[in-house]
Amino acid sequence: MKTKLGLLVGGIGLLVAALPALAHHAFVAQYDASKSTTLHGVVTKVEWTNPHARFYVDVKDTSGKVINWNLELASPNALRRLGWTRDILKVGDQVSVFVAPAKDGTKMANARTVTLSDGRKMVAGLAPEQQ
Repeated sequence: MKTKLGLLVGGIGLLVAALPALAHHAFVAQYDASKSTTLHGVVTKVEWTNPHARFYVDVKDTSGKVINWNLELASPNALRRLGWTRDILKVGDQVSVFVAPAKDGTKMANARTVTLSDGRKMVAGLAPEQQ
């Protein structure tokens, strides 16, 4: 009886430990690289958090309506290795972002490169096949 209980508790422990890995999405499951585009707009918010840093940009559509895009970056550690700092993006900055949009049509995208207001072009994460 104790062996069965031990196996059950151990199995539940392994399942709980695996949940964060299961929750992490694959690039191709969420984003469509074949519909990549460039967004131009103003940074409204920056979140330097794990597992992915994010920032939000107000972008005007063709009719002039402002749409706030949620843009995913790599992890803060990966961004640091790519030359980013916590304060490289600031609210109010004008940016151009090459993105792969979400497959579900929401105003969310994976940022591939970010051109900062000073002209620097920053790689925003790993290639899709590396994620």
